[in-house]
Amino acid sequence: MAQDSPADIPPAPGAAEPAKAAADTAHPAPDAAHSGGSAWTLTLGSVGVVYGDIGTSPLYALRESLAHTRAPGLAEQDVIGIVSLLLWALFLTVTLKYVLFLMRADNNGEGGTLALMALARTTGGKFSAPVFFLGIVGASLFSGDAIITPAISVLSAVEGLKLVTPLFEPYILPITAAILLVLFMVQSRGTGKVAAFFGPVMLVWFATIAVLGLMHIGDAPRILHAFAPQHGLRFLLAHGWLGFLVLGSVFLAVTGAEALYADMGHFGRRPIQIAWVALVLPALVLNYLGQGALVLSSPETIENPFFLAAPEWALLPLVILSTLATVIASQATITGAFSLARQAIQLGLLPRLEVQHTSHTQEGQIYVPRVNMILLIGVLLLVFMFKSSSALASAYGIAVSASLVVDSCLAFVVVWKLWRWPLWGSVILVGAFLMIELAFLSANAVKLLDGGYVPVLVGAAMVVIMWTWLRGTRLLEGKTHRDSIPMPDLLRMLEKSKPTRVPGTAIFLTSDPRVAPTALMHNIKHNKVLHERVFLISVRTEHTPRVDPAKRYEIEKLSADFTRVVLHYGFMESPRVPAALASMRKAGLKFDIMTTSFFLGKRTLKTAPNSGMPRWQDELFVGLSKQAANATDFFSIPSDRVVELGAQVTV
Repeated sequence: MAQDSPADIPPAPGAAEPAKAAADTAHPAPDAAHSGGSAWTLTLGSVGVVYGDIGTSPLYALRESLAHTRAPGLAEQDVIGIVSLLLWALFLTVTLKYVLFLMRADNNGEGGTLALMALARTTGGKFSAPVFFLGIVGASLFSGDAIITPAISVLSAVEGLKLVTPLFEPYILPITAAILLVLFMVQSRGTGKVAAFFGPVMLVWFATIAVLGLMHIGDAPRILHAFAPQHGLRFLLAHGWLGFLVLGSVFLAVTGAEALYADMGHFGRRPIQIAWVALVLPALVLNYLGQGALVLSSPETIENPFFLAAPEWALLPLVILSTLATVIASQATITGAFSLARQAIQLGLLPRLEVQHTSHTQEGQIYVPRVNMILLIGVLLLVFMFKSSSALASAYGIAVSASLVVDSCLAFVVVWKLWRWPLWGSVILVGAFLMIELAFLSANAVKLLDGGYVPVLVGAAMVVIMWTWLRGTRLLEGKTHRDSIPMPDLLRMLEKSKPTRVPGTAIFLTSDPRVAPTALMHNIKHNKVLHERVFLISVRTEHTPRVDPAKRYEIEKLSADFTRVVLHYGFMESPRVPAALASMRKAGLKFDIMTTSFFLGKRTLKTAPNSGMPRWQDELFVGLSKQAANATDFFSIPSDRVVELGAQVTV
């Protein structure tokens, strides 16, 4: 495959020009793919989906950062220093790294850890294996984030009810659980209709937090000194270990930054950048400044500076608006988890779980029932285990900060190998981001025993699952290939044996088009017949998000009645075999779909003493295989046209 190189990224001074082949095959810029929607519509949509997580961080980020310094007589310079750290975390990590730099490293318009991994792997060479492992780790870490984000976001908003009246306090957890339960229950209906309200609600949210901040900056105008980075650095140097602990809470302000990159394919680069610069960043900056000024003028508000910044009459409406905003933030994370699961399935990192399409017009709107159920159970367990957003804040941060480090490492490979920057330039550019992110990761690692173990355990479990599935699949494919008959040999055998031919077309799906499918061999052996026309179809997932429909299939005639077809899909596409067959018929391939039968091999796996994996991994692989969705549903094949032929296989 040709390497894809973003056309709008110039090589660094002194670097070699990118390979012409890469430039010639580069796909249009991300925004070109979204020309059907107006810039305003896409920008508003990005506000609702992309910025939900980071947009609700003011609910708890400053509160938790100040929590480490709640001793009597809180120093003014401490408040200014912490607010300065929050602002510069936004400026450096979000604005500089993601908005201005990493969003340009698109994989045919798509972003996210797995898309970046696929882009980095096109460089080949000795970095391919480490890059693949980093992609698995990054995807696994997102699993921990996807469980914690809905829990801490909704819980922190509902906790505002305690400030309305203490009578609500006993009901905080039940209300939170009820909201989360409803949120996950409606996922099967699709997010299309609900998403239409996301943008306007978040627009009101950002306007509200900006106004709240402006209302209080005048209480202590000296808070504006926080724009000077030396105040944040002075705080860290002056407080030593305490400053290090505060840095872990400051990181809460940038959780959700990876969503800017991951959701780029839905809205395009430009709308996301415009929304950040024109609305989201100013609103966040004003709110953090306002909260800081409020604490300086009224130290007693340190307990919850966000909600106490509102007038008493506006407190209940603010709680309701905050709850809506956090539900939207949670929805964006859940949708991201569905997309990531589908990408992992297509890349062979997970079994083919059931993926339901909730829209007839938009490919990206999907629902993965198994993932939804696991997330719901995990989120509710976290709510009742930790019982408060402050306790959950200790568990938050490790997975996200580690995923930022993974993104930077993958970006280094892209900058150095794909964009052809000199090594020294790549090290300086990416190394600057890594220094900041490793500091955040180290500060969050201190919270490991206070709840940080939760996302680490979830991420580690996902790494083991993906590694086991990948390893077991490769061992099984190797065993199947050794025990199978090459197609040229089978064709020669059929010329001699001349089995009974029956009218119609038979389609055999196979993972390895070089050898005879097991279902074909069983059909010949037990039914002793062969159809007039036989198609061997293999589905291949490419390292690009989507494949041009004109390059969807390759057709090769093996004999007068045998045809081999390879279907190509991107890792963000669903392999719909009947649709591909329809396009092949239009291209001139002659067969009648009404007289076509699909033959699928159904394998029942059993563990073997010498499989090449430890016994526990054998058991896990067999267990995972049982969770796989039916191939008929996964490939969207009409169930009344399918014949399944089973076989027992030892791993």
